[in-house]
Amino acid sequence: MSRERRSQHLQEKQLSPHHSTFRNVGGPNARTDYHINSTPEFFYQHKGRMLLKTVQDGAFQDVYINEGELFLLPGNVPHNPVRFEDTVGVVIEQPRPADSVDTLRWYCQGCGEKVHEASFYCTDLGTQIKAAVNAFREDEGARKCGKCGETCDVAPSQEKMAKMRDGA
Repeated sequence: MSRERRSQHLQEKQLSPHHSTFRNVGGPNARTDYHINSTPEFFYQHKGRMLLKTVQDGAFQDVYINEGELFLLPGNVPHNPVRFEDTVGVVIEQPRPADSVDTLRWYCQGCGEKVHEASFYCTDLGTQIKAAVNAFREDEGARKCGKCGETCDVAPSQEKMAKMRDGA
């Protein structure tokens, strides 16, 4: 598949439907939501460098995963994987328990306050994330921070992406 066509998709391909889920994920891919699920996720960065934005103990923490590096994210940690152009990684996830609920959470880019959440029983992660992100994009009221009044972006600007890529 050409790079142009690949960039039009969510950049995910499930490699195995059995037991753990192996996803081959390429960039660019960046959103502002944080995903929360009950199971750990294992990241291996095959090509380039990615940024895993997390919220740990109430504080925002950026974790850069460089080419050839591994990272294990515990379950229930809000995380936002940012993949830059020409990068490829593998994400391995355990099967979710039957009653497990996945959540997408958006935080205000101005003050850090929680702005909105969308929860679902995970049956098709790529489709469900896309639907939740699109619904959030279309609902300006849901995107407005109740604390400071700023309207949340759904995707980072090109300028923010460049700063994240450079680690600034």
